[in-house]
Amino acid sequence: MLLVVGLAIVGCTAVKPGAGKSEVTLSGKLNPMGMSTFQYGTHLLNTGKQMYALKSSKVDLKAHEGKDVIVKGVKVAGYPVDGGPDFIDVQEISNK
Repeated sequence: MLLVVGLAIVGCTAVKPGAGKSEVTLSGKLNPMGMSTFQYGTHLLNTGKQMYALKSSKVDLKAHEGKDVIVKGVKVAGYPVDGGPDFIDVQEISNK
């Protein structure tokens, strides 16, 4: 009986879409990832104050290399690691 009640309570817990995700909008110069001490990301965004490692399966970051851009994305959970920067999964990108 207690097991059934416990499962009913757990089953009624709702999780809002996007809960726990940290959305960000950043602007800066986009460069391909070169040699680094950390092993994540395909590109770096230099805002002038901070660096961010980027990845994306939605937009072509390579098409914007060397340009000043505005990116909208979500911080990837579990980062930064190895003394590296925050890791952003880019959802949208536009030229500055």
